[in-house]
Amino acid sequence: MIQTELENKWNKCLSIIGDNIPESAYKMWFSNINPLKFEDNTLWIAIPSQFVYEYIEEHYVDLLYATIGRVFGSDTDLMYSVLTDKTHNLVVEQESENKRTSSSASSKEPALKSTNKAPQPEQIIAEDLNPMLRPNYNFANFIEGDSNKLPRAAAESISKNPERNVFNPLFLYGMSGVGKTHLLNAIGLRVKELYPEKRVLYVSAHLFKVQYMDAVRKNTLTDFINFYQTIDVLLIDDIQEFVGAERTQNTFFHIFNHLHQNGKQLVMTCDRVPASLQGIEDRLITRFKWGLVAEIERPNFELRRAILASKVRHDGLHVSDDVLDYIAENITDSVRELEGSLNSIIAHATVFNREPDIALAERIINQAIRRAPREVTIDMIIKSVCDNYHVTNEELSSTSRKRNIVLARQVAMYLSHKHVKNITYARIGEYIGKKDHTTVLHSCTQVIQQMGYDKKLSSSISTIEKEILSR
Repeated sequence: MIQTELENKWNKCLSIIGDNIPESAYKMWFSNINPLKFEDNTLWIAIPSQFVYEYIEEHYVDLLYATIGRVFGSDTDLMYSVLTDKTHNLVVEQESENKRTSSSASSKEPALKSTNKAPQPEQIIAEDLNPMLRPNYNFANFIEGDSNKLPRAAAESISKNPERNVFNPLFLYGMSGVGKTHLLNAIGLRVKELYPEKRVLYVSAHLFKVQYMDAVRKNTLTDFINFYQTIDVLLIDDIQEFVGAERTQNTFFHIFNHLHQNGKQLVMTCDRVPASLQGIEDRLITRFKWGLVAEIERPNFELRRAILASKVRHDGLHVSDDVLDYIAENITDSVRELEGSLNSIIAHATVFNREPDIALAERIINQAIRRAPREVTIDMIIKSVCDNYHVTNEELSSTSRKRNIVLARQVAMYLSHKHVKNITYARIGEYIGKKDHTTVLHSCTQVIQQMGYDKKLSSSISTIEKEILSR
């Protein structure tokens, strides 16, 4: 088929497609597609990006097949030539992932008619975007320590060069209250300070999901996607909210691809490492790990103390060092709870007209605020087991088959598996006598079974547990 005839037929296809979808959707998805050739009953078309290819395959492939079937013939196949790297002009040839159906291959004109009047992308870009940032969550009051040094360094690098860094996406994870949201907002505030023209948006994953469902209900999904693909720096908080929401994940996948391929920055926070996100599609998990995955760990004592001291200075409070030390020693997990405990102590001291002393701090932390449990370590368990069974650490880790040593070893393995966070059978075995994971698993099973009928063993284990949990 000569090129002029090919272009005429393709223009006829575009005319049919344009009559069946909103003008904004036509301009967004089809106006930049060009025909390449028609050979062996196969139409080759050039697609400007992987994102466009994936979106058309998911939303418009039936319409596309029906149209080319009408114009080129009912048995026409479809091939894409996808531009994957604009800088180096790299193109990948891809088949349609969706096979033609009898309805989509028929010669009938598509029945889809839409009156959706979506705004044009240029209209959306011109809007005054509220970045939804919290001004008090900035770099100036984000206290740095060993637990957050890498995430903070990456965040500052992104803020200075949001389109020219290797940390894209940046995936920050950690337990609740360690400062993920603070750092996320600090990035956005710094970008807006240095690059006022950048379109920056902070949004929780929950709100994104609500917006998506609302767009589906109102038939404005094209508007929704058009809006998000204009963002320069997208900050998504609590990405674990996407778990189980397959359609939301799918839409975010396409938005992610579009932004990433166009050099736009994505930063996400989560309460766990990407590999632990059960209920999130593998293709999204893979993309989360494309840039930098960084953990914001629980703050150590020095950082907790520094955070309290900073808050005292900032708020002009008068709190003694021993009270700050006491709070930092006993509130160990969450920065949010750390600051909350200080606020609570100050409030009680003000209301009852007394000094915020150790006695008041102890009462508030033990009664009004749930005291943070100390983390149980394998060393704590080994020491307590050795003391209770009158064996040495060396004997516990030896190859001795003496009955009391074997029992102590099995109890230590059982309690380590039960009380030490995120420890594997293999790690326990390595720590206690260089045993393999099957030995540790067998020991844990033996102890559980024996506790069912041996009251003396149950009592001794209960005693050890009380010791290690009360330290």
